[in-house]
Amino acid sequence: MKTQDRPTAPGFVNAQQVAKRAGVSRSAVSRAFTPGASIAPETRERVMKAAVELGYQVNDLARGLLANRSRLIGLVVTRPEVGFRAHLVASLTRALIRRGNIPFLINTGSNAQEMEAAHSALFGYRAEATIILSGSPPASFVELARQNGQPLVMIGRSEPGCDHVRLDNAEAASEAAAMFVRSGYTRLGLAGSASATPSIVERERAFIAAAHRLGASVAEARGADADYAGGQAAGSVLLGGPHRPQAIFCVNDLIAIGLIDVARRGGVGVPSDLSVIGFDDIPEASWDAYRLATFRQDPDEMAAQAIAQMERRLADPAAPPSIVQLQPVFIRRDSAALKG
Repeated sequence: MKTQDRPTAPGFVNAQQVAKRAGVSRSAVSRAFTPGASIAPETRERVMKAAVELGYQVNDLARGLLANRSRLIGLVVTRPEVGFRAHLVASLTRALIRRGNIPFLINTGSNAQEMEAAHSALFGYRAEATIILSGSPPASFVELARQNGQPLVMIGRSEPGCDHVRLDNAEAASEAAAMFVRSGYTRLGLAGSASATPSIVERERAFIAAAHRLGASVAEARGADADYAGGQAAGSVLLGGPHRPQAIFCVNDLIAIGLIDVARRGGVGVPSDLSVIGFDDIPEASWDAYRLATFRQDPDEMAAQAIAQMERRLADPAAPPSIVQLQPVFIRRDSAALKG
């Protein structure tokens, strides 16, 4: 290829440059890249050869906008880098790319300015659908999506008139209390979070209610957020007094890991002196340093169900709202000494 045939200015190679290189019209280039379009085989071959030589790629975003179909799917989440959310975002993006979509991650931030920027980004690009993760993004995102006619799928929260993928948090948390009591523990602890997302609130309330029904006491402590630092803060409160709990349910694995580190620094053995159960089954839960007993939610399964909900809504916008509820699975590991 001659040097002068290459683009001299910065930027993407365009279809007109391919047409010039191949000696065909601009419309011939378009037809060559459109499945099923009418074009002579030899013309298509010349176009493809020129495209390879120039490094040309079809502008799928522009093509989609012309067809009123952007292929963009918005993923709305607060702190996507933390804990289980990071693994769910990874599963969703992989599944959407396999489907031929372009995942568009919106980190809602934590203040009014960041929220406004997230609003503008999400709706300015005309995403085909929006998937909202967890309870952190505010209800204003939901209302604005409705006003723009976007199909919505909620993961881990409830909004009227929307499609949902939920986890049976209450059943799992109640089972955690029952396992502790069956194992002879009567002084229980709850390590929660002041972030109070819907999933966390469900787990906290169900565990406390089940423990009380079974005759056990529950000491409660909450960190500022549902992360490692929050677990350390909750652990310092729960384990700092003279009557520490015999067993503690943590509303997620990051909190459990922070709490276990506090316990060990204070000379409290896990599980010899304290049994701990978490929630999520993030990869760190299986590390030898923790061997955390926990309830597993499968990010790949949740992603698949969310995309199925989205496809159903795109195919039939007038269909009634749909709810898919998944069951977490208890993973028995060494952090909890349990009977039965």
